[in-house]
Amino acid sequence: MRIDVEKVSDRLGLSLGAAIFLFGFLKLFDPFHSWFEVQVANSGLPAPSFVMGIAGEIGTGLALLGSFFARRRLADARHVLSAGACLSLIVMMCVATYVHLQPNVPAAVLPLGIKPPVIPLSFLILAAGDLVMHARLWLERGRAGTFMESRREGGA
Repeated sequence: MRIDVEKVSDRLGLSLGAAIFLFGFLKLFDPFHSWFEVQVANSGLPAPSFVMGIAGEIGTGLALLGSFFARRRLADARHVLSAGACLSLIVMMCVATYVHLQPNVPAAVLPLGIKPPVIPLSFLILAAGDLVMHARLWLERGRAGTFMESRREGGA
């Protein structure tokens, strides 16, 4: 039984994109807005981190969703777009893990009230897995394209 890496990566990207977009979108409204404000303020992050966090989550979510829904139009460029979005998500989840570990940030303002960074580390691992799959697919396609061009040149 062979696992179709492309399908797994597509579905994982869709799931990650929908979830991270929703997390960013919800932070525009209370009580999520004020909880996120407390997280940023109590963790010692600079004030611009508040806007950058929300914009980053919404933008990364849209990039992952866009690379799924426009996959035929984007062709192989979607792997680069998805890989960039996964890298962005990994950075955001590293910051979220840092916030979870700060003693001044109360559990009451964290997702599901969970102080250990279970959620950000889970998303980080999933994003890293998706990044590896997209890199693998992109490299395989690149090798296949190079191989096909050299065959055409040698046969002509």
